[in-house]
Amino acid sequence: FTEGDFYQQHFDPQEYMKEFYTLSDGQGQPNTFLTQSLRSLFKMFSLDGLRGDTLIDVGCGPTIYQLLSACEHFQEIIALDYTDQNRRELERWLKGEPGAFDWRPVVKYVCELEGDREKWAEKEEKLRRKVKQVLKCDVTKANPTDPVSLPPADCIVSTLCLEGACKDLATFRSALRNISALVKPGGHLVMLTVLGETYYAFNQQVFSCLRLEKNEVEEAVEGAGFEVKFAETQPWPPGDIRADCDALLSLVARK
Repeated sequence: FTEGDFYQQHFDPQEYMKEFYTLSDGQGQPNTFLTQSLRSLFKMFSLDGLRGDTLIDVGCGPTIYQLLSACEHFQEIIALDYTDQNRRELERWLKGEPGAFDWRPVVKYVCELEGDREKWAEKEEKLRRKVKQVLKCDVTKANPTDPVSLPPADCIVSTLCLEGACKDLATFRSALRNISALVKPGGHLVMLTVLGETYYAFNQQVFSCLRLEKNEVEEAVEGAGFEVKFAETQPWPPGDIRADCDALLSLVARK
């Protein structure tokens, strides 16, 4: 199991984004994992009731792709991540600093899904304006943002976080209960989770992943006080040696 300290020392956000978040790889092959994720998020955030004042992103990493559809439906976003360099990297993009990752192709792709590719600059500006705080979090703590206490939000989104942060199913179930406290009754949980994965790798580093089945995720979500409203799996593109994942699970649940 890859502990948090290893992430702090060895997780390189720029290399991670270069590896997994460009629309096509070095050989010009489309990044199916990314486009599937973007389409799933677009679909989930278009569902009835997925709107409100505040959205909390749990385990944002250094990325913004998971907020591109969401930012159309919430007024204020709080991004949480354990790893210091991920939060710094996200801040670099939010402040428009030189050397920040270029998300433009991804933003344009999402704008196209929404019906107007030309709105990409407007969307970037909107997202930068709506992210109000970037805070440290640890999903294994009863209050993940301790010592800060956040008022419960209308929605939490968590993409590819818990399966990397939890060493076993009991910890995963408990982490879901912990983050459930961040959302108000009647609010929603939006998740993207990989199924059947034990590792992912990039830049000569290997990170562990908790191997999960769809029913285990759904039971853990229900055990944390949610009712699953939407769940869909998509097969992982075969032949990708960077991860041994079987499928991507998209899930929406209501507290």
